[in-house]
Amino acid sequence: MINREQARFNMVEQQIRPWEVLDMRVLDLLPRVRREQFVPPGAEALAFMELEIPLGHGVSMWQPKMEARALQELHVEPDDKVLEVGTGSGYLTALLSHLAAHVTSVEIEPELSLQAARKLTSHNLENVSVVVGDAANGWGSEQYDVIVLTGSVPMEPKAFLANLKVGGRLFAVVGDEPVMHARLITRTGPETFEHHTLFEINIAPLQNAPQPERFVF
Repeated sequence: MINREQARFNMVEQQIRPWEVLDMRVLDLLPRVRREQFVPPGAEALAFMELEIPLGHGVSMWQPKMEARALQELHVEPDDKVLEVGTGSGYLTALLSHLAAHVTSVEIEPELSLQAARKLTSHNLENVSVVVGDAANGWGSEQYDVIVLTGSVPMEPKAFLANLKVGGRLFAVVGDEPVMHARLITRTGPETFEHHTLFEINIAPLQNAPQPERFVF
């Protein structure tokens, strides 16, 4: 048996803080939203480790430091509307819901969506809508303050730019293995966007993400 609170403390101090996550709103969330309650059954001991946890269907939970860093970079505010593409375990969804006014989370795999919805309901999170669907090419015409893609895309996710409000932030991992970069795109005006490359990371691809034209000999 592991001491979960000690393991959680070690996760924060040895993985998350060294990755320049110093936002106290984010750090204070980690003891409140218990990561071990969102991992697959039998994997609770892995919840605090610096690794991705497979969920099936080619999907894995992000590393804890990745989840925390993305939250910090997105600067989620209490009145923000959030779109999450790829619900996965529902853990990042839960973290977002504690910071935002409402989270719409879209998952293409019905089994993952159902499992995540049950976990989120058990945590009495009433400001979350979990939807089954394919959002790889955008999601309707509604606009959001925050958009986060939990799977990587090979090129800039232009389909989502119209879904961003002015002042809105989009977090995505862009590129192909072995080189991908986490990027933050901010809509600064009706037709203007700022792009910031944050760090290098490799994660599983977003299912059905648009592909660039590949040169064939």
